Parts: sequence; C-alpha cells; structure tokens
Amino acid sequence: MITDPIADFLTRIRNAQARKKDSVSMPATKMIISIAEILKKEGFLLDYQVVEAKPQSELIVELKYVNGVPAITEVVRVSKPGVRKYRGYRDIKSVKRGLGLSIFSTPMGIVSGGEAFKNKIGGEYICYVY
Repeated sequence: MITDPIADFLTRIRNAQARKKDSVSMPATKMIISIAEILKKEGFLLDYQVVEAKPQSELIVELKYVNGVPAITEVVRVSKPGVRKYRGYRDIKSVKRGLGLSIFSTPMGIVSGGEAFKNKIGGEYICYVY
C-alpha cells in the first residue's frame, strides 16, 4: 500500500523521464488526476488518460520532451503527510522566476500557485515543478 500517492506520482514521472520513457502509468486518484490536469495545462505534460478498471483505475501520462530534454527538470514534494506546509495567498511566490509552477490544494480544489494568488486563496503547498 502506498502511503503518499502524490510523492509516488511525482517520483514515477521523475524516474520515467530519467529513462527517456514516452509514458508512465500509475494508480489514479482524484487528486493525482487534478495535478496531472494542471501539469498538462501549464505545458509540462503532453497528455494523460484515465483507464477505468477494477478495483483501481489507472492513469497513463504521456511525458513531454523538448529537443530530447525532459520538460520537467525538477519536481519537489513540499507538503508531506507527516509535515504539512500551508501558505496564505500573500506568501505564494513564483518558482524559478516564473519558469516553474507551484501546485496548491485549496478550498476551491487543486490549483496552480498563480491561480491561487489571482483568486486570493491560500492552502496546502503540495509541490513545485520546474
């Protein structure tokens, strides 16, 4: 049993890109699908799809490369199950001078740091991607 599915998701992406894989699959949860949607919308992933299956659906993520270099060079899990990190909207900073992306779990759902700042909502700082 996986104790931290978000860290598992991020690690699988990191490892698959290190091996130059085209895609990677993992168990699907609503939160992981939301994070994959944000990464796709922000241009870090090509696409993703959910394959319905029993007992657990599967998420297949198509990884993005630019001239053979992975689009995601660094991915860091900030809030962990044992140590949660929260940020108010005033404390949300840009990642790598605007080139990166932060992801937050807010009362409005899973959103990017820019969207959380724009809507003036804070929340749990899940991870950042660069």
